[in-house]
Amino acid sequence: MERVDLVAMMDGRSVRDLISAWPVLRQRDGDRGALGRAARSEHSRTLRPRTDQPDRVVRSICPYCAVGCGQRVYVQEGRITQIEGDPDSPISRGRLCPKGAASRGYVTSPLREYSVKYRRPYGTEWEELPLDQAMDMIADRVIATRAESWEDKDSEGRTLRRSMGVSNLGGATLDNEENYTIKKLMTALGFVQVENQARI
Repeated sequence: MERVDLVAMMDGRSVRDLISAWPVLRQRDGDRGALGRAARSEHSRTLRPRTDQPDRVVRSICPYCAVGCGQRVYVQEGRITQIEGDPDSPISRGRLCPKGAASRGYVTSPLREYSVKYRRPYGTEWEELPLDQAMDMIADRVIATRAESWEDKDSEGRTLRRSMGVSNLGGATLDNEENYTIKKLMTALGFVQVENQARI
């Protein structure tokens, strides 16, 4: 049997101090269910909720899907300290899905990108582009691809007026109005391959 070094365990404390720190003894002082003081460590006793001392609370909407769950964003010294469900929201009544509950990381993550990243064909490195330049590049490629892949009629002479060269995959963070606008734009350009990630 392994020998226990009681002197090392005591770490300069008296036997009385060790016994009085024993949770079973703390239970006799009105905490017989060990749900309060008896079960609380020094660390847990000093813990405070992340919503304890915000400078302000801002109401917002979760950005992850088109449901529109209400959020309360707790801000302290200009930084987001916590995001929780808004109990006053008629849609979510204070509840958030796992993505919505973790949306603080969407704003504060050290991995968050703040600029457009572009990797050239056959390139091995990402480079940063100004937003205006990236938008112009996208527009030029859409126009060129539409012109190259345009089908006015099929082999039997039936009218098509479409392009199969461009497809659009929408994101679940878009609201209904944005998805409607994208669908109208794609249809007006003759692109018929339109889908949304929220269905996947």
